[in-house]
Amino acid sequence: MDINGISAIVTGGASGLGEATARLLAERGAKVVVADMNADKGEAVAKEIGGAFAATNVADTDQVIAAVEAAKDLGPLRAVVNAAGIGWATRTIGRDGTYESAHDLDVFKKVVEVNLIGTFNVTRLAATAMSQNEPLEFDERGAIVNVASVAAFDGQIGQASYSASKGGVVGMTLPIARDLAAVGIRVNCIAPGLIDTPIYGRGEASEQFKDRLKAGVLFPKRLGTSEEFASLALELVSNSYMNAETIRIDGGIRMPPK
Repeated sequence: MDINGISAIVTGGASGLGEATARLLAERGAKVVVADMNADKGEAVAKEIGGAFAATNVADTDQVIAAVEAAKDLGPLRAVVNAAGIGWATRTIGRDGTYESAHDLDVFKKVVEVNLIGTFNVTRLAATAMSQNEPLEFDERGAIVNVASVAAFDGQIGQASYSASKGGVVGMTLPIARDLAAVGIRVNCIAPGLIDTPIYGRGEASEQFKDRLKAGVLFPKRLGTSEEFASLALELVSNSYMNAETIRIDGGIRMPPK
């Protein structure tokens, strides 16, 4: 699928994986809606790449629809990359054996709401708009790339909510791809490993922490880059024979328990 001249939505597009993907899509000719909750960073990125910003909580239907409509104003919406997400580290039970110290259920719900329900919300609404597009070669109308994590497969201690949410994203890839095949929309999923993004912070302590993390990477012995993630996302959008697949991008790491 040629992305030159299309519009695209990248959730979480103000930073990290989403920002790198938004920049690459724009570089290849797409008009990108940066859908994010951080207005300052989102507007700055959108301005730099010649796109548009949409304040978006992915779990809010009205805000997602507004982002979809903003994309349609820029051109036919044919690509979506769902990179918005949150993490939370909490063990299932507390050390003192009280009910009160068990994993906060509201926290678990929040992580699932953003990472899983939010991803599905964007998918269902964007796909609805894509289904009205004029078909391209082989009746293709669009492509959606959702973002899971290696935690979907190798969840570590304290990652119950995060792994559950990302496992759900992996699990819904095939059925949604089957649903949307009837209207010519492809759906794929990326499961990133340790990618060097601002989430790890900056400074000497941050670099020491990252050095410990990369020791478990099979090869190459480093963290991945946002640009490498973006390259894979672009391939999944543009390669019309990629469908219903989940791809790990992780340097061969298999995460230990902690």
